[in-house]
Amino acid sequence: MSLWTSLEPASATVEPGSSTRVRLRVRNTGDVVDEYRFEPVGDLAPWTVAEPAVLRLYPGTTGTVELTFSPPRTPDAQAGPNPYAVRITPTEHPDAVTVPEGNLTILPFTEMRAELVPPTVAGRLRGRPRLAVDNLGNTKLTTSMTGEDNGDQLSYEIRPGNAQIEPGRAQFVDLTLRPKRIIWFGSKEQHPFKVSVQRAGVTPETVDGTYVQRGFLPRWLATLLGILLALAITFALLWFGHKPAVSTRAEEQMEQVGSSLAPSPSAQPSLPAQPSAPAESPAAQPQPSPSQNDDGGGNGGGNGGGEKPKEDKPPVETAATALHRKVKEDPDAPHICYRLRYEGGKWSKPICENTLGAWGHTGPPITGMNIAASSVDGISAQAHVTDPSGTPKWLPWTPVRDNLDIYIGAGGDYPPFMIGLNISVGKFEICHVAHFHVTDSQGENICDKARPESLFIGTNDNSKSIDGMLLYIKYV
Repeated sequence: MSLWTSLEPASATVEPGSSTRVRLRVRNTGDVVDEYRFEPVGDLAPWTVAEPAVLRLYPGTTGTVELTFSPPRTPDAQAGPNPYAVRITPTEHPDAVTVPEGNLTILPFTEMRAELVPPTVAGRLRGRPRLAVDNLGNTKLTTSMTGEDNGDQLSYEIRPGNAQIEPGRAQFVDLTLRPKRIIWFGSKEQHPFKVSVQRAGVTPETVDGTYVQRGFLPRWLATLLGILLALAITFALLWFGHKPAVSTRAEEQMEQVGSSLAPSPSAQPSLPAQPSAPAESPAAQPQPSPSQNDDGGGNGGGNGGGEKPKEDKPPVETAATALHRKVKEDPDAPHICYRLRYEGGKWSKPICENTLGAWGHTGPPITGMNIAASSVDGISAQAHVTDPSGTPKWLPWTPVRDNLDIYIGAGGDYPPFMIGLNISVGKFEICHVAHFHVTDSQGENICDKARPESLFIGTNDNSKSIDGMLLYIKYV
């Protein structure tokens, strides 16, 4: 080997978002002039720069190359010791490659982002928002969550109360808000609340939300019931308190008639004859019921004639059906509901916004979807499906107006699996989290603005279908 190398220092430390330098000393121990090329290799190569990249040395001379490490302040820059290497290739002897190795320690940093999905929830007895906590640091994040509000008007149930989140991942926490006082009549009330996300040694981060509590009965119905109750009480008082004064001379006339027709004391009054008891009527004979096995052909002594009436099947509950209920509950907010069609043709029940019933961590892949949205100025979607050629394909866009059903995905007896979709809305933002069937992994929480932008959900890998989906409209 005609080359000698030395890293000064062999181990270095750097903070994400900044840079540090290591000196690489190179000596030509051969007997000819040679030119050396320097190329960083390994996991740190994208963040490493060698200057100069080419060095020409005479025999017995020494040169210096500066290695600059600049890891970004992102979860990709994993905290802790990270080995690195530089490949040195001589021009005269390209087979005599030298790879000096060193160690770079990346310091840890913590960064977190918390968000309520949705920030405003409504209900009569409870509200169920979700808290999304993203670990934007490069080390594992341990958090605990608590809720509070002014006046102690709500009770909180948080599942899980503690969470450990890997770098670059997100954790969804389910919240259940319950009012301590029920509103029977009257208009809805707003209860601002806060969720505190606590990390060790750091000031808690708070996320603001609003719970809109609705009354059980509207104000107009309470007024109507009060009027009807007052009318009923008034009528009862008039009925029982008023006694009409009715005068008649019938009793006086009857007394006069009775005195004129009274018998003499010697006369023996004749007793009236006792009426004979009426003859007992014969018991009613029961009517024969029609045969239960009557098939309409007269074989069993049945009534004969018509066929048995067919039972009507209950109507299918589509995404638009569930959407109409959500609009009645909260007409001021936008809503989105959807159903998932799994392998085999079975449809899930409609899912609306922050409901997690669509997660299919162990279920079959999705082959289609039924979506409906309100107050978003129209919705459009197209399915991304698997293909036997190995390259997935996009199906055409399908637009629809507010409050109507939209269906995406291929048809047939054996439709292809969905690996993703594009979706856009006319107003607000559309957000999603997908779950992949093959890898049993959950994607990130991603949002995109209204048209002309559209939200891509899923993957471009023909082998990775999705089996779970969470869609919601983000608005302020």
